[in-house]
Amino acid sequence: MPLKTHLDEQPTLNLTPMIDIVFLLIIFFMVGTKFAESERNIGLQLPEVVDRGALTAAPERRVVNVYRDGTITLDRQPVLLPDLVSQLAVARGEYHDLGVLVRGDGRGEFQAVAAVLNACKQAGIRDLGIMVRPRSEQD
Repeated sequence: MPLKTHLDEQPTLNLTPMIDIVFLLIIFFMVGTKFAESERNIGLQLPEVVDRGALTAAPERRVVNVYRDGTITLDRQPVLLPDLVSQLAVARGEYHDLGVLVRGDGRGEFQAVAAVLNACKQAGIRDLGIMVRPRSEQD
């Protein structure tokens, strides 16, 4: 019966190729960053245009909540009625087709909702909606 007289070598992991790749990536990103900096420093006279508002589409409708106690929030931020008009006017200046969704408490006074609707009209909002919950036929 033959005896095994030599020992098998333990497998080793050669890390040299991985280290080479890591160094090449580091050099690549360092050089790429330098090119980006030098492009920003090129002395150019950029063209000027008249500001006609944003070039992108209008964002989703702004949401105005009118609570039972008369508190008003614009996108979950408390706001007074005069401030609501100015904030909506500024937002409409940026996005001409800005929409507003008014949500009033069903148990609150309608006068507060009417005041918010009037504020939206003063701000020049044309896309105006009122949120209601449909009543089921069983009620």
